[in-house]
Amino acid sequence: MKVFQLFIVFLFVLFVNNLYSQSANVVQEVQTQSKKLKKAVSSKNESAQADSYFNIGETFFNDGNFSKSEEYYTRAKNIYEKLNDKSNIEKVSRKLAQSQEKQNKITPAISNYSRAAEVSSKSKSVNSNDAARLSSTSPEIKAEAIQNNIEISQKDNNSGDLAAGYSQMADVNIQEKNIPKAEENLKNAYKISKKEAPQQALEINQKLTNFYVENKKFDKAIEAKKKVLKEDFVKDNSQENVNQIQELADIYIKKNDPDEAINLLKNAYGIALQKGHTLEAQKSVKRLDSLYAISQNIDASMQLYRDFLGKLPDLVSKDKSLVDQKILEDTEERISQLEKERALKDELIRKKNVFNYSLIGVLIILTCLVIFIFRTLKKVQIKNKKIALQSLRREMNPHFIFNSLNSVNHFIATNNELEANQYLTKFSKLMRGVMENSTEDFIPFQQELDLLQNYLALEKTRFADKFDYEITFDEDLNVQSLKVPGMLVQPFLENAIWHGLRYRTTKGFLKLSFEKDNQHLKIRIEDNGIGIKESKKQKTVHQKNREGRGMKNTLERIQLLNDLYKKDITCLINDKENNNGVKVTIKINLTNIK
Repeated sequence: MKVFQLFIVFLFVLFVNNLYSQSANVVQEVQTQSKKLKKAVSSKNESAQADSYFNIGETFFNDGNFSKSEEYYTRAKNIYEKLNDKSNIEKVSRKLAQSQEKQNKITPAISNYSRAAEVSSKSKSVNSNDAARLSSTSPEIKAEAIQNNIEISQKDNNSGDLAAGYSQMADVNIQEKNIPKAEENLKNAYKISKKEAPQQALEINQKLTNFYVENKKFDKAIEAKKKVLKEDFVKDNSQENVNQIQELADIYIKKNDPDEAINLLKNAYGIALQKGHTLEAQKSVKRLDSLYAISQNIDASMQLYRDFLGKLPDLVSKDKSLVDQKILEDTEERISQLEKERALKDELIRKKNVFNYSLIGVLIILTCLVIFIFRTLKKVQIKNKKIALQSLRREMNPHFIFNSLNSVNHFIATNNELEANQYLTKFSKLMRGVMENSTEDFIPFQQELDLLQNYLALEKTRFADKFDYEITFDEDLNVQSLKVPGMLVQPFLENAIWHGLRYRTTKGFLKLSFEKDNQHLKIRIEDNGIGIKESKKQKTVHQKNREGRGMKNTLERIQLLNDLYKKDITCLINDKENNNGVKVTIKINLTNIK
């Protein structure tokens, strides 16, 4: 029966040892921060997320659960680093370093103190001193760094860091075996911390009592522990009260006073049963059983276990810490789930952004490619049109030469050598001007005017009895700077002479005028020849079958000039009333023509 009872108790001990007791305040604060964290994740407020993680870390740190505080400080630090929030990086790095130092994780603690010093503007010296304190093995260097921080804490009225500084100095004193100074510094640390940091005060008190016990000063250790039992933050916390009584009992055990230890443990056991602290009751039972085993008081041990097992159901039902623990575990699970959801959302957003940027990149490349192809095609089209325009312009030369040679041939055929020589002289001068201007799409207006005057003079030489001519131009036209398409008017003059005026029975008249009409240059070619309709009637079958290449060439040139230079050139050819000649009107946009 005893073996069975011990087995049940052993299983229970395993169960409760897997729990860590949390105060209701811790659970409540973690739940509050969990709600804030959920809202921050939903609104994608990363700064608020980091703040919630930091506050949860603070809650665990102040409760003495340094491994949990390290976990949440780390989460907060990662986000602050991402946001490059230097003030918060300094704050969380220092707290993270303190949590790691409490767990004796010296290397990462040094790294975080250094990081805090790196980004700090106000607390650079404090963090640098802490990093130096942990990095050095020399008691002198440690003491110097600690003393610097004590002075800074006194100046800033920072009681938490001041108490920690005195406690750290006591460690150096112990290393140097300066017992009085170590005792003095621990007492100073306890005195400062008990006012505002009860958890820190309890840690320092435990360090002080351990110091006394190690130096065999049991009475001082007992005095220090009894002193802390009188503090309000212990008396008002039944769970902590039980823990401190158990620690006092441990001192009596080390002092070799088991009877007083048993009385204290029974007291602690009774308070734990009354207040519903299962873990603390189990610890008291375990320690009492050890003492009974030493004194071989088996009956007392069995009675204790029977009492504990009998009261266990009622004890568990009153133990709120078990419920709080479950709530805390559920809350932390929700926080972990929020973290996973946030990571998943971030990954989805990242993949979406990668897809969007890739799509935008492809569209940009395609757009650039289309623009490049369009521009290339446009350049090719322009080049082809310029080639075609050049070809048409050069085609005018042999056409003009052919007609002129016909005139020379006429003079020779009529044995008019003098006229032929004069004609060839004028013709060579005209051809020189035509050839000089045949490489450009636009030539100065004065040059075009000179060419047309030379041409009409030549034709007048051949058809002296057929027509007279007149050239007029508006005085507003700047004949020197204005540029016009070369050889554009000549084919119309040629048509007027060869297909209109030369068929008259009497002498005709050809008028060429240039005038400015708003933003246009208006060119008029008027003759009083036989007109278009009558000219067509008098053509031979052979002439009708041949296409007038000169006029077609000119119209094609006008179209190409409009396409290439946007000059809005128009050409109207009409018979005058009663078939009394032909009127040609050409208009050229003067905008941007210089």
